[in-house]
Amino acid sequence: EGRAEAERCLNCGYCCECYQCVEACGAGAVTLDTHRQQPETMSLNVGSVILAPGFEAFDPAGFDTYNYAKHPNVLTAMEFERILSASGPTMGHLARMSDHKEPAKIAWLQCVGSRDLNRCDNSYCSSVCCMYAVKEAVIAKEHSGGGLDCAVFYMDMRTHGKDFERYFEDARDKQGVRFFRSRVHTVDPVPDSGDLNIRYVDEAGEMRSETFDMVVLSVGMETSAEVKALAERLDISLSEGGFCDTSSFSPVSTSRDGIFACGAFQGPKDIPQSVVEAGSAAAEAGALLKESRNTLTKTAEIPEERNIRGERPRIGVFVCQCGINIGGVVDVAAVRDYAASLPYVEYVTDNLYTCSQDTQEIMTEVIKENNLNRIVVAACTPKTHEPLFQETLVNAGLNKYLFEMTNIRNQDSWVHRNDPAAATEKAKDLVRMAVAKVALTEPLEEAELKVNPHALVIGGGIAGLTASRSLSAQGYGVSLVERDEELGGQALRLFRTWKGEDVAEGLTGLVDAVQSDPNIEVLTGSSIEDVEGFVGNFKTTVHSSGTEKVIEHGVAVVATGASEYRPTEYLYGEDPRVLTHLDLDARFLAGGGSLGEMKSVVFIQCVGSREPDRPYCSRVCCTHSIESALHLKELNPEMNIYILNRDIRTYGEREYLYKMARESGIMFIQFSTDTKPVVRSAAHALEIEVVDPVLGVPLVIEADMLALATAITPYRDEKLAQYFKVPLNEDGFFVEKHAKLGPSEFATDGVYLCGMAHYPKPIDESVAQALAAASRAVTLLSKGTVRVSGAVAGVDPAVCSSCGICVEICPYSAPSFRQEGPFAGRAEINPALCKGCGLCVASCRSGAINLKGFDHDQIMAMINEM
Repeated sequence: EGRAEAERCLNCGYCCECYQCVEACGAGAVTLDTHRQQPETMSLNVGSVILAPGFEAFDPAGFDTYNYAKHPNVLTAMEFERILSASGPTMGHLARMSDHKEPAKIAWLQCVGSRDLNRCDNSYCSSVCCMYAVKEAVIAKEHSGGGLDCAVFYMDMRTHGKDFERYFEDARDKQGVRFFRSRVHTVDPVPDSGDLNIRYVDEAGEMRSETFDMVVLSVGMETSAEVKALAERLDISLSEGGFCDTSSFSPVSTSRDGIFACGAFQGPKDIPQSVVEAGSAAAEAGALLKESRNTLTKTAEIPEERNIRGERPRIGVFVCQCGINIGGVVDVAAVRDYAASLPYVEYVTDNLYTCSQDTQEIMTEVIKENNLNRIVVAACTPKTHEPLFQETLVNAGLNKYLFEMTNIRNQDSWVHRNDPAAATEKAKDLVRMAVAKVALTEPLEEAELKVNPHALVIGGGIAGLTASRSLSAQGYGVSLVERDEELGGQALRLFRTWKGEDVAEGLTGLVDAVQSDPNIEVLTGSSIEDVEGFVGNFKTTVHSSGTEKVIEHGVAVVATGASEYRPTEYLYGEDPRVLTHLDLDARFLAGGGSLGEMKSVVFIQCVGSREPDRPYCSRVCCTHSIESALHLKELNPEMNIYILNRDIRTYGEREYLYKMARESGIMFIQFSTDTKPVVRSAAHALEIEVVDPVLGVPLVIEADMLALATAITPYRDEKLAQYFKVPLNEDGFFVEKHAKLGPSEFATDGVYLCGMAHYPKPIDESVAQALAAASRAVTLLSKGTVRVSGAVAGVDPAVCSSCGICVEICPYSAPSFRQEGPFAGRAEINPALCKGCGLCVASCRSGAINLKGFDHDQIMAMINEM
């Protein structure tokens, strides 16, 4: 009723100026001034434009057979996300809309509004739907306590991102989510129950029927009519699917110079890739605006820091509900009231989301009004949110280190989900410990260091070359180190991109631009031998041409690439008719030879990928096989081509290639890990035996050639990882700072990441991430100085025994021996290298080392409160 009334008011032909909306708006969003606002046309003079207008979720109301918008228990994935949200219509309680009953069974239907020409003319894949359906099913089971039955009906399971395959397998094998390879046509309401019946055909060809309490439609992405009109006004070319048309070597550059595109407008994609492309677009725009950098910069006005030394502690405690992540388990009101009884606590409150912008503004005012001089936030992980709250303290005039954050989500409510009483008591304990520690906290100072405006790029493949060129274009010197004698990396062996572009042509232009750039020093046939220093001031020893050279630089970009798995299965290496993708591309690059004379060719997918030894998808293989198959069809339209696969993962507009392949007569046959193809060598042909998934009987294909879609494997460069103190994951790829918030940088300050060293990816995504890494590096280089943390270790030289254990144990090489002065031979710690891990403090036998912000008295105070 309220929603209908609001819509009536907003759609009113004219305003009667009753101003009841002003009076009713508790948030103050509608005022007399905003009520009187009129549209205003503004003219801006800019040097570049970045288009990031996003996407529109597909509206399935036109799909009559799904009963969406007719039956309240048929929802889109977006609507289901709102149900799971603490600020949603059910306050995060999982209930269906018809009767508010807790569902026992929920079904997800994939590809609604995607991969569908018959009902919506969207034949592309929306890229994100498979993963968000798996995520929603897992979270729904968590919300329900684990008894919920979740079923996902899909065509191909496209979990092609980093760690996505593991998540899918965990959902299936450990969480109990059921997966059915079937496209559901009809959802029928069950009379007088609110339930929904789904009929589908299983993989054996049998008709099945199953009843669910709710059905979630995994809707795809579309470019809205408004955005298409904007593109037309800006004279921007769009692709067949209505997204911005770009090239593989310039993935964010539109058809008009100076205008760049990123995010879902460039093509359907998830958050990590959208963040990467945002950085990529910023890099391209930054190169254009290099000469104007800092001419319009405004300096943030930061209040003068209050001197609180000698003041009695006045502590403010903010307890976060984090929606139902915390509030659904922990009695937040009880924790809040308990905190009010603790020593030195002068102010306590609880918030739905303490990290929200409005709460930050309120927190700033509360600190000022109540003269608070120390703050405790009981919420989620400080790993992601501590900098946000520290910035709030600075805006309130407090030293950022007069702050303590205790994690009552990850370490409490998530762990003790099934025991709310124990979780509440633990939350009280954690808050009590945090208050005891922060009461003893003193302001810390941060050192400011100059940044060397030079960059080191490690790896001369497409990613490294792109990063080098971008850094140079933005005005910084670059040293590019490549292990091989020739620049180009794996791209030297590739034939065409998925868009049909000649890789050799694009690569040659990139290499020539780098080699002719006076700002870029190219060192081929070289290796990294040692790395010293810290963010803004690194010293890297490079072995090149028989000599060693020390390069001083402020930032480093790791773009060391990956390699092709050399298989031992399917007769590879035994029969010359069995090739890998790159072997076949070499034949294409050589002109094709006798390939056009072949009558039958077979491709086998996931060779070495999605296996126990490499439980990840190599992302590029499906598209590569289809592109190669189509080229073979160009050479000989009568050729019989079979692609044996577990799933076809032609995400985004790569789906058009899949469609084209089927239309050209290329056959796709699915197999499972239990029924892998068997290859036999015969004089006249290769014999590939595979089980027909429809008939359930063995099918033998005689082929002139077999192409294996082999895995992409990391170089597992542990030596380089150790030099820069950056981690590798269990597969051997480098680990980024944060999957979504920092996909192109490391947790180690001043070191950045791009290309296949991060995870397998095609050329366009490698180029985008290289540009993003360059953009992140420039944010540091352009400042000229860098501030290092105040929470670092310090040595009392009078107590130090010169045992050297701290020097040996530190993973960051921060401690060293003093070379001169009255305390020569005693340890000292470089604050720029120290990460505040505390290893040296724990290992010091003399008790000479103290970690600022975690000193002995503070830690003992916390222990005493346990």
